[in-house]
Amino acid sequence: MTLANDAPLSRYRTMRRIRTFEERVGELFLKGESAGSMLHLSIGEEAVVGLTDHMKTGDTFTTHHRGHGIFLARGADPMRMLAEIAGREAGYCRGKGGSMHIADRGLGHLGANAIVGGGIPHIVGAGITARNTANQAISVAFFGDGAMSQGILYEAMNMAALWKLPVVFCCINNQYGMGTRVDRSAGKQAFPARAEAFGLNAVRADGADVETVHNDTQAVMEGARDGHPGFVEIDAYRFHGHARMDKSPYRTPEEEAAGRDRDPLIMARTTLDDEAALNTIDAEVTEEMDAAMAGAIAAPVPATDTMFQDVYDPTTPAPQPQRARLASVLEELN
Repeated sequence: MTLANDAPLSRYRTMRRIRTFEERVGELFLKGESAGSMLHLSIGEEAVVGLTDHMKTGDTFTTHHRGHGIFLARGADPMRMLAEIAGREAGYCRGKGGSMHIADRGLGHLGANAIVGGGIPHIVGAGITARNTANQAISVAFFGDGAMSQGILYEAMNMAALWKLPVVFCCINNQYGMGTRVDRSAGKQAFPARAEAFGLNAVRADGADVETVHNDTQAVMEGARDGHPGFVEIDAYRFHGHARMDKSPYRTPEEEAAGRDRDPLIMARTTLDDEAALNTIDAEVTEEMDAAMAGAIAAPVPATDTMFQDVYDPTTPAPQPQRARLASVLEELN
């Protein structure tokens, strides 16, 4: 196997980058350098790379609040991502978006969203644009199993089917919506069947095996480019709690051990069976993420007078500090 040309090795590299990046996000929090504590790690969900590998330049997507890995898989700069999570000026949104609101239209990222299912309808609009311009682009909404109970998903799937839009709805089912196990929130867990009822091509893929995900999602992704919208469920397991400070007391140690046995990186290493190449990748990724971490921490924080930039229309007068407003009111009273 060669590092440059072998697709499975390339997918392993991307998964390793995601895993190591998320570990650095946790370290950023422990160092007191993150802008807030609501950090949702995607460790255990790395096999989504099997689907993102079918995406092309010009494709667009939205993510949920556990979307760091998806954006990395689509070409994001890890230093700029860590800088954003650290609230630094060098971040993708100049430190104002933080972990759950990273976006970059240049890479097709139409935005992460902390509202469950909030990014799903955006791809319907993107799909209309792609269809009307006939540019062969597709748009993908990534969301968790919690969004399978949101009405907006079913409205969006119906519209996509009705208008034959080049879109794919991808549910990364990590078994938990916050602390609620999926079998306690879904009366019937046959999620692809729900999408098929609207006329979408649908498939469920084993999230422990990136190559299975890649092979099983190919037809759905290709069909979307021809105007046949699709739905993908990736069956994964969330290794850590809902957010950085959640110790997941609602799960037994036995359950967590069984879930971690489905580690997609271990599965990939076993399948590839090329210890030297894999160790080289691991070392290179560690060096890359260490440098990204150092760069993010060293980056300056945004200047105070930029607080309201990119928040209001540029022609809107800047808000006055409270002290200045109070002085103005008192002056009028006198």
